[in-house]
Amino acid sequence: MELWNRAMDAIEEHLDHEVPVREVASTALTSEYQLRRVFSMLAGMPLSEYVRRRRMTVAANAVRDGHEAVQDIAVRFGYASADAFSRAFRSVHGIGPEQARRPGAVLRSQPRLSFHLTVEGRTDMRYRIVEKPAFRVVGRRIRSTIAYEGVNSDADRLVRSLSDTDWQTFEDLSDQEPRGDISVWDDADGTGGAEGTEADYYVGSATNRPAPSGYDALSVPANSWAVFTASGPFPRSLESLWRAVGGEWLPANPYELVPAPSLVRATYHDEHGEHADIELWLAVRPTT
Repeated sequence: MELWNRAMDAIEEHLDHEVPVREVASTALTSEYQLRRVFSMLAGMPLSEYVRRRRMTVAANAVRDGHEAVQDIAVRFGYASADAFSRAFRSVHGIGPEQARRPGAVLRSQPRLSFHLTVEGRTDMRYRIVEKPAFRVVGRRIRSTIAYEGVNSDADRLVRSLSDTDWQTFEDLSDQEPRGDISVWDDADGTGGAEGTEADYYVGSATNRPAPSGYDALSVPANSWAVFTASGPFPRSLESLWRAVGGEWLPANPYELVPAPSLVRATYHDEHGEHADIELWLAVRPTT
């Protein structure tokens, strides 16, 4: 975690101008993709949102001091105009810079994040590495917002809209691991699968067969996959597994995430879908 805290230091040093995320990632000896992805897993927000909040927290101190004109503060923090700065300021604090200078104004503060490795009582994490050739996901797709906690309403609505014919089609198409119907998030825009960003969400199956008419298909290249397993209340067990991968497994193992869809296979033990055995598939590569 020391390397990740160095990355947070690097962000602090660049808050008054564009944060060079690739350089920040190199400080942590990781890739930009992994930095964005794991940060979102652990912090519950995109890296870009954290930077925005921290920048406006630091800018708020300058605004409250009253020693500089708002235009000068805007330029110092990389904004082309006072109006652009005011809009960004208001989006975080709920009030504009001029209002913030009034007595009693209430502002919001984003603390500087630091990372610590803690022991949570887990004795091990169950995982395996699987080499898979290229395949496709065939199923139904929607555009939705990534969230690592709670029930995603768009995803839930898609699942509830599926017909018996859809489920039977997924079963018939499934010809490889992960077997059966799976949920897939595809970061098609390259934003690192960050919390709050948009991505394509599929429910379907992994297959080498062509997509039947009317179904969506996603081509997935050959990769090494780290497959993590968990069992328990759903979706809490999946949320905990995401955090454990980012906070425990990745720092302790010689792998890093690579840009690829994430796959989830859930086997439910009750008709309400409240308890499940879970497999989480993440594409990885060795770091050494």
